[in-house]
Amino acid sequence: MAVTPDRHERISEFKYTLLQICAGVSLNLILANLALYFKIPLYLDSLGTILAAMLGGANPAIMVGFFSNAINGISSIDTLYYGIISILIAVFAAYFQRKKYFRSIPGIFLAIITFSIIGGGLGSVLTWFLYGFGFGEGISAPLVNRIWASGFSESKFLVQLFSDFLLDLVDKSLVVASALAAYRFIPEKIRKICHKPVKAYYDSEVTSKIIRYSLFKKVVSMVVIAEIVLGVLACLIGFFLYREVSIRNYTDIAVGVTSTAASLIDADSVDLFLAEGRNARNYVETENRLYKVRDSFEQVKFIYVYKILPDGCHVVFDLDTEGVEASEAGEIIPFDESFADKIPILLAGGEIEPLVTDDTYGWLLTVYKPIKNKENKVVAYVAADISMEQILSDDAVFFIKTLSLFFGISIIIMSIVLELAKRGIIIPVNAMANASLKFAFNSENKQSESLAYMESLKINTFDEIENLYIALSKMARDSVAYIDEVKQQAEQISEMQEEIIMGFAEMVEARDQNTGDHIKKTALYVRRIAEEMQKEHIHEKELTNDYISTLSRSAPLHDIGKIKISDLVLNKPGRLTDDEFAIMKSHAEEGCKILQKIADTAAVKSDYLNEAIDMAHYHHEKWDGSGYPSGIKGEQIPLSARIMAVADVFDALIAERAYKKAFTYEKAMQIITEGAGTHFDPDVVSAFVKISKELYSERTVLHPEHKA
Repeated sequence: MAVTPDRHERISEFKYTLLQICAGVSLNLILANLALYFKIPLYLDSLGTILAAMLGGANPAIMVGFFSNAINGISSIDTLYYGIISILIAVFAAYFQRKKYFRSIPGIFLAIITFSIIGGGLGSVLTWFLYGFGFGEGISAPLVNRIWASGFSESKFLVQLFSDFLLDLVDKSLVVASALAAYRFIPEKIRKICHKPVKAYYDSEVTSKIIRYSLFKKVVSMVVIAEIVLGVLACLIGFFLYREVSIRNYTDIAVGVTSTAASLIDADSVDLFLAEGRNARNYVETENRLYKVRDSFEQVKFIYVYKILPDGCHVVFDLDTEGVEASEAGEIIPFDESFADKIPILLAGGEIEPLVTDDTYGWLLTVYKPIKNKENKVVAYVAADISMEQILSDDAVFFIKTLSLFFGISIIIMSIVLELAKRGIIIPVNAMANASLKFAFNSENKQSESLAYMESLKINTFDEIENLYIALSKMARDSVAYIDEVKQQAEQISEMQEEIIMGFAEMVEARDQNTGDHIKKTALYVRRIAEEMQKEHIHEKELTNDYISTLSRSAPLHDIGKIKISDLVLNKPGRLTDDEFAIMKSHAEEGCKILQKIADTAAVKSDYLNEAIDMAHYHHEKWDGSGYPSGIKGEQIPLSARIMAVADVFDALIAERAYKKAFTYEKAMQIITEGAGTHFDPDVVSAFVKISKELYSERTVLHPEHKA
């Protein structure tokens, strides 16, 4: 029974959860630093995370993974970007524990492969996006170099990815094995305490087939979708803002470079430089200074000086760049089409805004700075180009860092929110739902138990949920009280109804001068036969104590149909004619009709009336099918009627009637035993034989407990 925890229990659970987190983080940090100190080529930084998941579920494990990276991030901020890796390992470890994967070899193998893909595969990809690979560096360097030398692949990315995966496979195998050993070493009492918050939720889940999707899954789905949408939007907004800032910063760099370069060039010497090139005085010295300016800023790809004339760009200076051959001084470069709208401004000596072009020399951000002579006339332009690919690369790194940090932190926040939702909403609502379902679908006899279960929940959320709980509890209490009242009234009516019916049966008996106390003795015989059959395990599933009591109460009504028989036939002193016997036989059908009508109109349905109907209708049927009124045979005859058949005939044989003397016990038993398998059910006769002598000697004594 899942009961919502009280304040004391919540504080206790919080303490143990906090202890798990601290222990898990400490374990991760100690092992990781030991591996570094002893230069072990493994990480060993997730044992605490996996063990926390096995003990306390996803929430403490996520905290352990994140805070382990956060503490390491104090000395190296880059570690924070890998927090998402640790968090994913925590989530999957908790899932594998809940699904009991750690209890089988295939499940353990699947867990190790999953952790290796997350740590080695996803971690390696994240490194590639963030920094590019420092190929052959770090913990995996020896393995990377060996695989690269083997010619495994010409792709450095694939070699590094494969190496990282193999290294993580060894690491996670050792970590999972250690976690399993540690888990078994931890005392059962501690494990139960740590696992209690997780178990409390799953014990409270609504298990009704009506439920397709649990409330918790819906809440998780909505929170996850909201986190993903918000995360992507936030990261995209950040990406575009960062890109705008990056372009502005790179533009500022280019402006500074062109301003510096322009100050180094003698404007009055531009025409001389065009005419004589490297042979002109101060040309080489100026070129070297331009090289120093360019090399001081790694973002700058090209620096060049052009004199813009109607026939094209006349090269004054063009610096050599790796992969691109520089133009010679005096060379004319045609205008590029993407530059066409700027030509009139440049020909007029005007200034243009920084522009982005995608032409012969690539996708570039270009800044032009005019070079003016002493007369303040523009004689040339110095330009600096910065590659847009570099800007996009920086933007992509920023986006990946933002994404990894956002989702790492958002998963932490989400796990806290879901934990609060689980405790404050999910568990109380599920508990109320389970209690309501039990109350709704339990039988009337168990509704008091359902009410006790509901009241034991003790939901104290101090909000609408508590109000709902109070209302449900009151409704349940009122329903139980009403049902008890109705049952009391029904029992009174039933008792009154039974007294009337039994009085009716006794009145019928009084009309029949032949039967005497026949109905009382047959009721005694029926009970004793049924008890003997129960003792011998014959039809034991049917012959329960309650059923035997019902048979005893039903037996006196088996001849109630005789009310319809004329006194002339009923009390005739001699043997009946065929017509009279036909009339007498009709009492079985008539008794069934009378009792069925009573049952149909009764205020309270009762089992004993149903059994009485069967007895009245079928107690003259025979095992071989030769009886009346329906001619059914074998086990088609209701068990109650088969028992009554033996009791009825036995009492008729040993009783004295107006038309015959009483048979001796021996003669009566001879007739009964000879009728087994033809007239009577052999099992009933077998049980009756064992108690018949005792019943015969007690036939004139009716004990109070047998009184109908």
